[in-house]
Amino acid sequence: MGKTGLKLTDEQLKEIKRILIIQYKPFGDVLLNTAYLPALRKKFPDATIDFLVQKPFKTILENNPNLNNLILMEKKKGKTFGYYMERIRTIFKVRKLKYDMIIDTIRGPGSSQITFFSGAKYRLGWNRNKSLIYLYGYNWVYNFREKRDHKIYAGRAKFKLLRPLGIEETTDNIFYHVRPESVEYIDKWLNESGLRSKKLVVFSPVTPVYRKQWEFERFAKVADMIKEKTACEIVLLWGPGELEKVELMASLMKNKPVIAPRTTFNQAAALLQKTHIYIGNDGGINHLAVSQNTPTIAIFGPKTDPLKWTAWHLPFHKYIRDFDFKDPKDNTFNITPEMVYDKFTELMKFINDNKAVE
Repeated sequence: MGKTGLKLTDEQLKEIKRILIIQYKPFGDVLLNTAYLPALRKKFPDATIDFLVQKPFKTILENNPNLNNLILMEKKKGKTFGYYMERIRTIFKVRKLKYDMIIDTIRGPGSSQITFFSGAKYRLGWNRNKSLIYLYGYNWVYNFREKRDHKIYAGRAKFKLLRPLGIEETTDNIFYHVRPESVEYIDKWLNESGLRSKKLVVFSPVTPVYRKQWEFERFAKVADMIKEKTACEIVLLWGPGELEKVELMASLMKNKPVIAPRTTFNQAAALLQKTHIYIGNDGGINHLAVSQNTPTIAIFGPKTDPLKWTAWHLPFHKYIRDFDFKDPKDNTFNITPEMVYDKFTELMKFINDNKAVE
């Protein structure tokens, strides 16, 4: 069976004509796979490179110039009959397509099973080295394994899985294609709202994950401080089912913000392209802002590591987390509005100083 650190020979690399990447969910994790795709395409310029993804998340990969096809899965509720039938259907579909290599970046039970039954000769996956986990952890499925690094940004860390192919990390950012019609939609709204010439600070204050949700009242206080002390305009971005909570944040503010219109994920990216600074919880919209080269400030609770989930290696992406704070039920995160505002002024200074140099 495979060991960590092994590399394919030149002869083995020449055999690879069809490649499948597996990362079927969620939005942020799928997006974080896009940084290494240019390097993979450069290594295999004539190969077919496909990506297995659940249907709700296919928007992340549509129009990606480094992919040939999206292999779609239905998103089913876990541990139901439909869930297991969809996995079986996917296994048969993948096997029929006869891939030479599988790159499994999820490395969970479901993706391991798809990889095992794929029939692919070369199977790349993360190593699990806990005691007695060789069988349970599906290490035996993969003949080329690498150790995860949880202390660097996940968009960079995924390059390590490609080392058996002789691919090292590049400076490519994560990538998300924004359609022209999305840009037109946002441009029209900005013009109608009188925001075209304003410096926009966009907040996305809602997350479906309770342990990641910083208090709305604190978000409101930060937004008020920015509004009162700078010439920036505050815009509140929201997704499906979030409007009521965004309106709650707006009601807690002394200064009226602008609530963004209903947007698709692609239209939200178009808005982030026009944004001076983005502020929000740890999550998918923060990754989306990173993909659009928008400066960001991400607020972290006690259960997530910002070293993994923030592009902190770049100076225009900031995070705030109290690493000594452990209470998952306290949504203050021991982070004050003043702390976030200080991080905002630090980021503003960096942006202004770099514009002066340019």
